[in-house]
Amino acid sequence: MMRERNKLAASVDAIQALETDLKDTLELAELAEMDGDESLLGEARKALESARDRAAKAELAALLSGEADGNDCYVEINSGAGGTESQDWASMLLRMYARWANAHDMRVEELEHQDGDTAGIKSATLLIKGENAYGWLKTEAGVHRLVRISPFDSNARRHTSFASVWVYPVIDDTIEIEINEKDCRVDTFRASGAGGQHVNKTDSAIRITHIPTGIVVACQAERSQHKNRATAWNMLRARLYELELQKREAAAKALESTKTEIGWGRQIRSYVLQPYQMVKDLRTGVETSDTGGVLDGDLDAFMAASLAARVNGTDAAVEDID
Repeated sequence: MMRERNKLAASVDAIQALETDLKDTLELAELAEMDGDESLLGEARKALESARDRAAKAELAALLSGEADGNDCYVEINSGAGGTESQDWASMLLRMYARWANAHDMRVEELEHQDGDTAGIKSATLLIKGENAYGWLKTEAGVHRLVRISPFDSNARRHTSFASVWVYPVIDDTIEIEINEKDCRVDTFRASGAGGQHVNKTDSAIRITHIPTGIVVACQAERSQHKNRATAWNMLRARLYELELQKREAAAKALESTKTEIGWGRQIRSYVLQPYQMVKDLRTGVETSDTGGVLDGDLDAFMAASLAARVNGTDAAVEDID
């Protein structure tokens, strides 16, 4: 509840701050026009542009309404074919996402790390904790391609490397199971076996059938029908929880089955360091020549465009590049 409250309070504060800044900036612009002060008018223009960018970012953040968007997340990075070159590229991606998280005041924990044969990493998994961590990072899942002059090639030839990024939300296992009693049939019956005269002569045992799933639980451990009923309901909740875990596992396996070979195809972004400098997202067309900034974690423009496309249902198909 406190986390939700803080989230809503931050959203309200951001909107109120934007409204105040907009009002002040418009008054400043009017004053500058009246005085013919071009310098002051330039300041007002910059302030309006800044407010526009902040409003766009706040609007995008409001779109993070998916069931798990607010959760922490795991970021799994795997090097592709190519040996040392791809393993070095995977380590560069690991550093990039860690820096992005740190810049957004998120905590980063490394859960798994497998060193490369000579340099870099074969694989690594990060746990990133912060508000809307999964919501932002989920758009980064896919294959990332690097083109550069290899520092490991004595002939200084250009190499193409691949690494995959997979992002999963952290699921809170203390999920609540809601049961509609109308979906259940409760039967009482006389317990059998040892237990004394009272157990054998009264209908103290309880059987509950969950009609939608066909799950049946029964309890006859206690002499009290009330206690048996409470125990049976707890057993049913546990069974339904187990069913939810099975569904979750099946969904994870379905996601695993969509993973293709880390190489050509299924690429989401291309990072070219030679012969020119360019990072381009193949889904949205967003690109920049500031490759150093991107590799240092400046990913907001790419994430924002991908998230907007996904929310608006305009996410383009992943392209191949030759």
